[in-house]
Amino acid sequence: MEHQVQRVRDAFLSGRSRPLRFRLQQLEALRRMLQEREKDIVAAIGADLRKSEFNAYVQEFLTLLGEIDLVLEKLPEWVKATPAKKNMLIMLDEAYIQPQPLGVVLIIGAWNYPLVLLIQPLIGAIAAGNAVIMKPSEVSENTAKILAKLLPQYLDQDLYVVVNGGIEETTELLKQQFDHILYTGNTMVGKIIMEAAAKHLTPVTLELGGKSPCYVDRDCDLDVACRRIAWGKYMNCGQTCVAPDYILCESSLQNQIVQKVKETLKEFYGENIKESPDYERIINLRHFKRILSLLEGQKIAFGGETDEATRYVAPTVLIDVDPESKVMQEEIFGPILPIVPVKNAEEAIRFINEREKPLAFYVFSHNDKLVKRMIEGTSSGAVTVNDVVVHFMLSSLPFGGVGSSGMGAYHGKHSFDTFSHQRSCLLRNFKREFVNKLRYPPSSQSKVDWAKFVLLKQFSKGKLCLLLLAFLGAVVAVLVKTRGLGYSGLGSLRAQGARSNQKVPGPISSRTLHRDTLDGGTPGLWDAGAEGWSKGEGDLKQGSPKRTQTGPSACQRNALGPCWGPARCSSARPPRPGHPSTPAHVSRCSFFCTM
Repeated sequence: MEHQVQRVRDAFLSGRSRPLRFRLQQLEALRRMLQEREKDIVAAIGADLRKSEFNAYVQEFLTLLGEIDLVLEKLPEWVKATPAKKNMLIMLDEAYIQPQPLGVVLIIGAWNYPLVLLIQPLIGAIAAGNAVIMKPSEVSENTAKILAKLLPQYLDQDLYVVVNGGIEETTELLKQQFDHILYTGNTMVGKIIMEAAAKHLTPVTLELGGKSPCYVDRDCDLDVACRRIAWGKYMNCGQTCVAPDYILCESSLQNQIVQKVKETLKEFYGENIKESPDYERIINLRHFKRILSLLEGQKIAFGGETDEATRYVAPTVLIDVDPESKVMQEEIFGPILPIVPVKNAEEAIRFINEREKPLAFYVFSHNDKLVKRMIEGTSSGAVTVNDVVVHFMLSSLPFGGVGSSGMGAYHGKHSFDTFSHQRSCLLRNFKREFVNKLRYPPSSQSKVDWAKFVLLKQFSKGKLCLLLLAFLGAVVAVLVKTRGLGYSGLGSLRAQGARSNQKVPGPISSRTLHRDTLDGGTPGLWDAGAEGWSKGEGDLKQGSPKRTQTGPSACQRNALGPCWGPARCSSARPPRPGHPSTPAHVSRCSFFCTM
């Protein structure tokens, strides 16, 4: 086994599983296998589970073909690097997240859906660029054999390997080091796999079972609810990990549910369910006897017939079930549906929360407030309202458990993410070394202050552009201020010119500013065209000072100098202390720039 795993790892290290073109080719080959060898695979599934051709195609092939089509379409987008947000320290460098293959992945399938539960995670592992060792369940031996025969005919024989066998072979596999393990099965084996993986610090995805409850509210369409529950419960003879395990409802609904489920089963399978081609069988004798033991001491509303020779267990409904009975202590995984009476929705929530977290939770109700309360008040791998099981078929939803029902998730993009390492990448150069002085010794408070600003600010491209524009604006403002200092001696002349109606030459252009009245005099203005102060035209009344501005901000062009960022002018504040060229009239009405 060690040699076989090493051979697969050597193939991965060769790098040929990484190119996008190769991944797409392998996925297309996998789709071709499903299409060309459909009859062979369906026959094997039928031999294991007595599943009809129609049911095998709908329950397993359709899901896989849809998944492959999705991945073929989206994979070129998924493999691309994602830009990462930056702070000021690295705003001119390159930062991104690159999905990277994990390496050699072990996928351990389950017997209840022997094709889809092995191949669907394989699709994600191939898409992510990994090498894969697959271990089908030995319980569904016919499907395991056909897959071991067909997969090497269509996929790269060194990168994707099938290992068949029982407990001994699986135990040897788990002794080897893998880069990820995905297991679908029961909680007990899940613990064994997690313990083995821990020795190598191998991450795991565990798709386990659990008792998935159904809450049926009195305010619902009971006919539709019972039909959908019966479909999900008795599909594959109850051997579905997300099948409704039991029903919680008020006592008054029990008999109605029993009657409607009974009518639905007749609609689905006819008068003689045992002869229906759409009703499967229990996988083996051991599971058959385990299910029979769950019926002991129970009140059977209908069903309960069994045939050991053919491993047939009729669809069965139990009523007035004691929560402490054996049937409520383990996942049923068979065609038995217990009904547990509760007083109301709050009691149902408490009932669910007192037990292990289920893989799925189903609520049937017209009452949106009740539905919201049930969702918020419980925890499960998934929740579906007014239906069952169908969330498994939606690739955009992650499929996985929580707590004892599992960890991790897959399906669609979530499979790609599960089998990928999101690698952080930062590409810098040797320039701008002056910035790094902040992190080099010796330390100082000023360095800490600058580091806070640099490291705690997140910048997008838009913010970076605004920052650069603000910087350029500051440079321009400084230049304007420097130029304005050359005319500081004109302050007194302007004051005199304002009183004598004389024009005082000046450098300021493209703007007109009305000034406030001085000592009751006539308002004057700075006429850029005339390059001096001139008398107003009488448009300003005594005691009603007014100022207008055209062109660039008045603040940035007056004697008080430039301002930083968007400015507003205030005549209520005094001029800046010590300014070399503050005219007397400006002291009464200053244009003071503020942020």
